[in-house]
Amino acid sequence: MEGSNCEVEILLVEDNPADVELTLHALRHNKLSNRVHVAHDGEEALDFLFCRGVFSGREASHRPRLILLDLKLPKVDGLEVLRQVKSDARTKAIPVVILTSSKEERDLVQGYQSGVNSYIQKPVDFDQFRETVKQLGLYWLLVNEPPPSLGAFLAASRSQA
Repeated sequence: MEGSNCEVEILLVEDNPADVELTLHALRHNKLSNRVHVAHDGEEALDFLFCRGVFSGREASHRPRLILLDLKLPKVDGLEVLRQVKSDARTKAIPVVILTSSKEERDLVQGYQSGVNSYIQKPVDFDQFRETVKQLGLYWLLVNEPPPSLGAFLAASRSQA
């Protein structure tokens, strides 16, 4: 199965180096992922997901099991990344969790209108942050049933059209 624990990959889209390190530390500490690809801006995240630019040689069928997405990103903001992910048949089944410091209700509303699977405000306290990452990882990587392989997903989508 594509989503098996032997090769779980997370795409972390975060431009703040301190938040990247905190998130990676929390994932490692809780043994929740074998591989984490970090995209430092929205454009890099989209290039990674759609195998463009420097990622053109990446195997498109190797999708991340989960996308952790910040909102305030350079080049392409997080909401636009979310819209593009959820509007493309190749990526729309990948769970996207917005992990942000934004307290703006507008961001929350736009996130859910754009198809986010979960919206989590980053706790300021390190222990709370680590526990939050643990809980979201346990749910999305262990409890939640992942989407089928890309081929099976696309075939099912075509048969329903």
